[in-house]
Amino acid sequence: MTELQSALLLRRQLAELNKNPVEGFSAGLIDDNDLSRWEVLIIGPPDTLYEGGVFKAHLTFPKAYPLRPPKMKFITEIWHPKVDKNGDVCISVLHEPGEDKYGYEKPEERWLPIHTVETLMIGVISMLADPNGDSPANVDAA
Repeated sequence: MTELQSALLLRRQLAELNKNPVEGFSAGLIDDNDLSRWEVLIIGPPDTLYEGGVFKAHLTFPKAYPLRPPKMKFITEIWHPKVDKNGDVCISVLHEPGEDKYGYEKPEERWLPIHTVETLMIGVISMLADPNGDSPANVDAA
């Protein structure tokens, strides 16, 4: 996939999210001239510790997107087992595709090119709703 194809895909995904918003988050570009850096606002899911909160995060897409996953970092401070102290999100779907050298994750749990920003964000909202303390990025939060 070329850098141009990647940019076109990101533009299409952003347009789709603006046309058909998904409950629980919104997304936009940090800089209108850079499709590789997005800002997302996540609404804390109901009936969770995060309910009522609005959490800002940045997505940074590699030139090889969607063959490679984006990176996600919370800008708003958040206390969660899968978010390290720098705000970096560590969940399976954000890990490079293929076999896990430690044997912890199945390949289908990791990044796949069929994922979109929407599927990723639904996964992050699910992570907030159901914190999993296994293999934490923030041991204290676990």
